[in-house]
Amino acid sequence: MPPRSLIELTPPAEKAFLIAVDTGDDSGWSANDSLVELANLAATAGAEVVGAEWQNRRHVDPNWYVGKGKAEELVAAKNETRFDLLVADDELSPGQQKSLESLLNVKVIDRSRLILDIFALHARTHEGRLQVELAQLEYQLPRLTRLWTHLSRTQGGIGSRGPGESQLETDRRIIRDRIKKMKGRVEDVRRSRETTARGRDRRLMATVGIVGYTNAGKSTLLNSLVGSEVALAEDRLFATLDPTSRQVRLGDGQAAIVTDTVGFIHKLPHQLVDAFRATLEEVNRADVLLEVVDAADAHFAEHRTTVQTVLDELGAGDKPRLVVFNKADLLDASARNGDTPAPAIAGAVFVSALTGFGLETLRAELAALLASLWIAVDVHVPYSAGELLARIRERGTVELEYGNRDVRVRGRIAPALAGELERTAATWAASLGGTEPG
Repeated sequence: MPPRSLIELTPPAEKAFLIAVDTGDDSGWSANDSLVELANLAATAGAEVVGAEWQNRRHVDPNWYVGKGKAEELVAAKNETRFDLLVADDELSPGQQKSLESLLNVKVIDRSRLILDIFALHARTHEGRLQVELAQLEYQLPRLTRLWTHLSRTQGGIGSRGPGESQLETDRRIIRDRIKKMKGRVEDVRRSRETTARGRDRRLMATVGIVGYTNAGKSTLLNSLVGSEVALAEDRLFATLDPTSRQVRLGDGQAAIVTDTVGFIHKLPHQLVDAFRATLEEVNRADVLLEVVDAADAHFAEHRTTVQTVLDELGAGDKPRLVVFNKADLLDASARNGDTPAPAIAGAVFVSALTGFGLETLRAELAALLASLWIAVDVHVPYSAGELLARIRERGTVELEYGNRDVRVRGRIAPALAGELERTAATWAASLGGTEPG
């Protein structure tokens, strides 16, 4: 039995009650399905889910979110379950939040606020904490403004002056100043990442970005490809917020820098996409994407739609992509021992990051996808370009013919490397003054 002082330091878990409205506008997602995910989010945040209700309506109620009758039924649900936290599955207006809080006398939050709280809970690095705080401030500012509209009269005169208005303006200024400062710090993060990326470009390593729905197994897959625990991998939503990059050996002696990124989720708050744009730019810089899909999840098709929506928002929706259906061990007994070869079907590979099933097929398919982006070359370079030739052998399929004065390079190589090779060849040709190379 722990000492009494330790027991008192641990606050009891909040009892959460979940509500949702099904307007029929969310293709592929019913309110019940969305509530199941919301319950997982609430549990990830440390709450105990004690009940849930949803309502079919053509539109959400502007005052109560759910209809007034359903809102009044929540009073009875509170008496029965003793919940002290109400979580709405959609973003609430300040008016809706205030109405529900006044009726139930409990804390009321929405899905966006819950996700922001989880991000704050899981942010481990300085970069992650910066981005989470920026997202929280941007979420808070418009709600502060709208909530105090009744005190922010612009006409002046009797009845419009007083401490309420000045306090509102003070709060606005404090938050805006803080947002400006946080954006500057996040911009510093972005510039630092660009410097790192330029270093990778100088090494001319292929780059791969791992993307996918939260908890699809992205970090576990990176760990399995590297062969060590380099990325945090836990069976929970948003376990990874900060990107991890490692070199991974592929087929045919190739290598690539593979980066694990933050997971996406249904109704991801736009504040998070904006705040984490510096981190998510790793996706834009990647040569190809590995889209990791939880093959054992009944809603994987809807999850893929969500991932595509966010990628489109980032401007990376059309990047070359290899789809990886993970957790095959939950579907097929032959995938549990990790020894059975895995087929590649129509640009997709079935793997189990946990058992190792399909990883060699994945390496080969990824190498083939990167090779398909290569450019054909047939040029002459001097013998003094030995360091360049060594890199070409690492990142290309080429034949080298050694002549009297130079080396003929024929084959296919990575685009960035092709540019450097052609510039070197052009300089060499100009130095020969029109004589034939060879």
